[in-house]
Amino acid sequence: MALKILTVFGTRPEAIKMFPLVHALRGDSRFVSRVCVTGQHRGMLDQVLAIAGVAPDHDLNVMQPDQSLDALTARLLTGIGQVLDAERPDWVVVQGDTATAMCGALAAYYRKIPVAHVEAGLRSGNIHHPWPEEINRKIIGTMARLHCAPTETAADALKRENTDPAAIHVTGNTVIDALHWVTAQIREKPELAAGLTELEARFAGKRIIGVTSHRRENFGDGMQGIARAIRQIAARDDVALIFPVHLNPHVQSVMEAELAGLDNVALIAPLDYPHFARLIDIATLMLTDSGGVQEEAPALGKPVLVMRETTERPEGVEAGTARLVGTDSDRIVAETFRLLDDSDAYAAMARAHNPFGDGHSAHRIVELLATG
Repeated sequence: MALKILTVFGTRPEAIKMFPLVHALRGDSRFVSRVCVTGQHRGMLDQVLAIAGVAPDHDLNVMQPDQSLDALTARLLTGIGQVLDAERPDWVVVQGDTATAMCGALAAYYRKIPVAHVEAGLRSGNIHHPWPEEINRKIIGTMARLHCAPTETAADALKRENTDPAAIHVTGNTVIDALHWVTAQIREKPELAAGLTELEARFAGKRIIGVTSHRRENFGDGMQGIARAIRQIAARDDVALIFPVHLNPHVQSVMEAELAGLDNVALIAPLDYPHFARLIDIATLMLTDSGGVQEEAPALGKPVLVMRETTERPEGVEAGTARLVGTDSDRIVAETFRLLDDSDAYAAMARAHNPFGDGHSAHRIVELLATG
């Protein structure tokens, strides 16, 4: 009898990292694949679902304006619980560190349904950075039966927490599977990423720096520091910065106030997945406080400066593909200029081995579910 697998996700990054697994499950007769999305990111989630050809079986649409984390958590927990009662799956699969992932695991635990955690074992060691993601991961880790660690470092972190070693498997990260898939799609259908053509022409001859910033722990002073750094970098006439600005008003208001009107800074709407992959591809380097970009950019040979004080992805720092620069504007500017002006420093990061995967992670996870 085929195993029923319910994948639960709700944000754009989760969708990107889960759609390769959904594809693999739906193409395998050993499984009945069901998908529950929560809508924790609404528009950005829907973009990924459409591009990847994933039609959810359940859509909870949980987000409300100015919703607190505890209100969101309550809606997620009860909503996912109702789906589990209706579906009665053999496994629940969650990804990463979101409120959706934590509540999906907890709702499954309450029903004694085994949980598989994709991208398990990432730890910064600081419960406030990233916040609240660090605690979400730790909570999921206490309940999961199957831990799909992206790297040996992540696996070791789980072992230090006394997780059963037999339940830990190094699979690589499915974000690399997704990036390879979408890159191939863009090659076949260039129109998927044609929305950047105008900016590429406008900034022809300049070195493009891609920017993303949205972390809660950076709201306030941290976001101000990032904005000031971008303004200083933009004073150079040999660069252009393309910044898809997160919809959160804590990000938008700061960036608009500091950066609007600068000739070589493009503050644009959030990009769908093919366009974001294209941005990484055309960029010289990436400035980010995102977790996923730390994994994706090195797969395309692009250095990453991480505008955070800590990272739960230390493998990139250790491998040399990423560097922690915090949110101090002077340091962000100095490290950016170092990469722009020192070709050896740039080459060392651009050529470093990407530790996060080889593009076959979803297949490994499917086999673990089949035998688990």
